Amino acid sequence: MSLLPWTIYTSLAGALLALVAGARSARAARWIALLSAGGAWALTLAAASRFVPGPSLQTLVDLPWVPSMGVRYHLAADGISLTLLVLTGLASTAGVLFSWNVTERAGEFFALFLTLVAGVYGVFLSADALLFFAFYEIAIVPKYFLIAVWGSTNREYGAMKLALYSFAGSAMVLAGLLWVYAAGGGHGFGFADLAQAAATLPRRQQIVVFAFVFFGFATLAGLFPLHTWAPTGHVAAPTAASMLLAGVVMKLGAYGCLRVALPLSPVGFAYWQTPIAWLAVVGIVYAGLVALMQADLKFVIGYSSVSHMGFVMLGLAAANLQSAGGAVLQMFSHGVIAGLLFAVVGRMVYDRTHTRQLADLRAMQLYRRLPFAAAVFVIAGIASMGLPGFSGFPAELTILVGAWKTRPAWAAVGALGVLVAAAFTLRAIQLGFFGSADKAAPAGDAAPLAPITLAEKLGAFLLVGATVLIGIRPDLLLNWINPALQSPLLQTVLKGGAS
Repeated sequence: MSLLPWTIYTSLAGALLALVAGARSARAARWIALLSAGGAWALTLAAASRFVPGPSLQTLVDLPWVPSMGVRYHLAADGISLTLLVLTGLASTAGVLFSWNVTERAGEFFALFLTLVAGVYGVFLSADALLFFAFYEIAIVPKYFLIAVWGSTNREYGAMKLALYSFAGSAMVLAGLLWVYAAGGGHGFGFADLAQAAATLPRRQQIVVFAFVFFGFATLAGLFPLHTWAPTGHVAAPTAASMLLAGVVMKLGAYGCLRVALPLSPVGFAYWQTPIAWLAVVGIVYAGLVALMQADLKFVIGYSSVSHMGFVMLGLAAANLQSAGGAVLQMFSHGVIAGLLFAVVGRMVYDRTHTRQLADLRAMQLYRRLPFAAAVFVIAGIASMGLPGFSGFPAELTILVGAWKTRPAWAAVGALGVLVAAAFTLRAIQLGFFGSADKAAPAGDAAPLAPITLAEKLGAFLLVGATVLIGIRPDLLLNWINPALQSPLLQTVLKGGAS
């Protein structure tokens, strides 16, 4: 576990080296980025191999940071954070492989990419709420520039919308944390310290403070109706940024809800629990129906991400050990599957055909011209639908069973979202890759397309392997996750029902 802080430092060092080397050689910047991302991922796997699950955060580093405010540079990990650290390493390594074609200002691109990754690692390791917030902001800022400079469709609008929503949510979180900190006499920003301070507030203030912190984080998690930045940002972002945005950045919001907001005020959560659950299930169905109507394949995947993140928020809202365990498992599963879908659409398809319009792709019959891309998209699609054998199945099933135990109506509406997901995914597979007999490819579109590169195949194999492995052996992660949900802080809001 002592290796885990080095994921942050390795990523930041890689960012600096990529920036310097990129001024002379795009190839050097790519290799530095790959070695940095892969090295940090190797550190998480090495730590995981020696990890002993338990209910408490295991302290890694604990030093004074701002002593006058009681702020500490406190890094710690448990099974929940370790699951998401492994996801971050996997997603960032695959993201570099799918960005192997980046040549324009490659040093700056990979420097921003690795800085974002370092911020994500920092969030998942922080055990001090103000340190958590600092790393949270470090992860948000590079997203804007990655989209605004290297993005595509309406990139300036997409970057600005994402930034405005993200910073508005961050402002709400910071206001809530400072409110509780002041109420507690300014003794510190440790999670337990803040929970004790919040308990001293009158009930009405606890309800308001919880809303500030939870909905501030939920904005980044894509909770309906705070989700509208997500599809726009996904579509505008370059492939690697889309992979990280859907794969891990949206998880920062959900992780903040679980790690910070829920234990902060059980009284506030009890008041908001039902509205949160209904917003989650409405988001599952609504985003799925919108995805079903999209003409742009990347927009289909963007709204699909919002729908699948709705399952995460439903698992948290149901507030029992089973549903919360499923929510963390879904964070991992969605991170892998969404990253794979965006990689296929953005890199394998769009960079070769220069279109994402289903009407155009339908005529191309890409299963003949890009068979590898078609096969990977089909695999990722059926994994996204939650079919057995892939990680989405145990994740969504666990959430729905847990939600049923809390309130059957939530599970019933959420299950409807599974059917909608099957509909928009099958439509995307059919129109995007297989076309139809009445839409033959025009003569000009029959020209050979660039073959899938080795880097792209490696990235795809990593992500496909992860969703299959966890689909077959979800216990590999649940054995880490479930003990961590037994922590004293989380037990103030989560009830029994672990599988």
